[in-house]
Amino acid sequence: MTGIVIEDGRILLLDQDTDGPRSWSLPGGKVEDGESLEEALVREMREETGVEVEVGRLLYVCDHTRAHVVHITFEARRVGGRMGAVEEGADTRPIRQVAFVELGDLSGLGFSETFVKLCRDGFPGAGSYMGPKSAIGL
Repeated sequence: MTGIVIEDGRILLLDQDTDGPRSWSLPGGKVEDGESLEEALVREMREETGVEVEVGRLLYVCDHTRAHVVHITFEARRVGGRMGAVEEGADTRPIRQVAFVELGDLSGLGFSETFVKLCRDGFPGAGSYMGPKSAIGL
């Protein structure tokens, strides 16, 4: 599960090693036993970015069949915390940096124009199944 926080034309990302070609990604992670989706996203956002969030609308659901993963992505709003106050050891891959990145700079970080357009347009069709991750350009 991942969270998307967009403020003033900038999106909250973290820099860490991933399974894909880019190192910058959306914050998020797995749901632990006994957690709701909302509780898991609030915890993951705090652990990975230091930001406290309020979970908003469901943006999309997509799958990554080779990895046997279903991605559920929610809109989130920053309500507190201290950006960059990453909990050491909370993630199996060290987080090098947490930053708000201009939407116009996403392509240079390996995000597709499809994903950038979705961010700029406010995720039309929010709450729907989008098919494979590649359908949203991830």
